This record gives sequence, structure tokens and C-alpha cells, in this order.
Amino acid sequence: QVQLVESGGGLVQAGESLRLSCTASGRTFTIMTLGWYRQTPGNERELVATISRSGATNYVDAVKGRFTIASNNSFTMVYLQMNSLKPEDTAVYYCNARHITGRYWGQGTQVTVAS
Repeated sequence: QVQLVESGGGLVQAGESLRLSCTASGRTFTIMTLGWYRQTPGNERELVATISRSGATNYVDAVKGRFTIASNNSFTMVYLQMNSLKPEDTAVYYCNARHITGRYWGQGTQVTVAS
């Protein structure tokens, strides 16, 4: 199994930046993909960005050019650098690991962007 712990959320003004971090522990050698999802009240959780162990990245169109996902060499940490934040980026952000045994989630971190 895998445990995920996020940090770095908070309240910022529109146009500012935040960096989210997520630390993975447990059976990390068999994590295939790390990613970030977000969810607002009454809506489904949506993909923000993913990164594979090979370094391939994928972004939802709404964040392309503003957000950057990265991981460390051991693939035990994943980061989300969020620039030019907009009020519509306000959500709870969840770290996700796709593992050979299934999907794992962190507890979530709130990001609030004030206009």
C-alpha cells in the first residue's frame, strides 16, 4: 500500500503562485503514476496533472501554461507549481498515486484564490 500526504495549500490573491507538495511512503517502488486532482463542492473530482515514472506529463487544458508538475528522482514526491492563479482554481487539491495494487489518495489540501 501507499500513503500520501499533501502540503502547501492556502489563500492567495489572483495572479499569485502556490506550490503544492506530496510525499509518498510505503510500497513506492511500484507506483506507476503520480498526479494531482481537484474538487469543488457539488462537483466530481477532476484531473489537474499527472506525471509518469518516465517523466511524461499530462495536464488538463484549463491549467496548461500555468501549472507545472514535477517529481523527485526516487518518485516519492510530487510537486505542483501553480502560477497565475485564478479564482476558478479554488478547490481542494488531492495527490493521487496509481499503483499496481490500485489508486491511492491523500487527504487533500485547500487552495483558495481570491479575486
